[in-house]
Amino acid sequence: MSAVQHQSEPAEFTRLLTAATRRAAALARTLEGRVGNVPKLSEKSAVKQALTEGDTRVQEALLAGLREHFPDVSLEAEEDTAGVSAFRVGGDPLVVIDPIDGTLHSYLEAKGPYAVMIGLAIGRRYVSSLIALPREGLLFGATRRGGAFSARVAGPPRPIRASPDGNRVLVSHGMPRAACAVLEAAGLEVIPACGGAIAVAPLILGVRAGLRIASSEVGVSIRGRIGALIAREAGARLLTDGGRAFPEDVDEPARTLRIATCDEDLAILARALEAARIG
Repeated sequence: MSAVQHQSEPAEFTRLLTAATRRAAALARTLEGRVGNVPKLSEKSAVKQALTEGDTRVQEALLAGLREHFPDVSLEAEEDTAGVSAFRVGGDPLVVIDPIDGTLHSYLEAKGPYAVMIGLAIGRRYVSSLIALPREGLLFGATRRGGAFSARVAGPPRPIRASPDGNRVLVSHGMPRAACAVLEAAGLEVIPACGGAIAVAPLILGVRAGLRIASSEVGVSIRGRIGALIAREAGARLLTDGGRAFPEDVDEPARTLRIATCDEDLAILARALEAARIG
């Protein structure tokens, strides 16, 4: 843990990795529409197989910043790129990276926002998180108990609070039609998005809520939980199966994520899950 201790606090991770996240997001945006899918045949589903030059180059951009400031951390990265071998595996502190969340549908097919994500976990709980939405030109970050911020592409970070503005709701790709019908009946515009974008949905202008159903049997992955810290620090409410609080521990099972700022919106999202026969 020496690197993070030397840099004093997780807040330093957020501050120092913001520049690398900006560079990675700019690279992803530059490559958008210019790279093709080169499937990882070791994976079973098309979503998991999706891989582009964008994924690998964006991950290396994030790793460059990580090597500069925090070379002693453990690493869990989505892709097996050259820079991964410079870091140890297992133990605290752990940095988790997803270079392009939503590669297949959001990045290659341009169906809703994709995300560039990096988070720092200590004791299997996130203490620092950064998420960029390159197509929207947005960056969000947070440190545990330190509040959340947002920034435009090249602008300064500013404190942010989640708010129920607009009528859009971000949902998982492949959300059951029955669930979407409930949301639309409530006057909401349903927008498909990657998991990282859904996790910060109420922080995005014009978006009031997010609803995710994990495609995997094991539920929302460790990478899919990076944005939860940002939403919590911004004052959003996050719930999972059975109305439980969405877990801070990255290993606690959670198949669903409901995120909003008010009881009324959370109730609408619950009805949508019920319509999809998911409690």
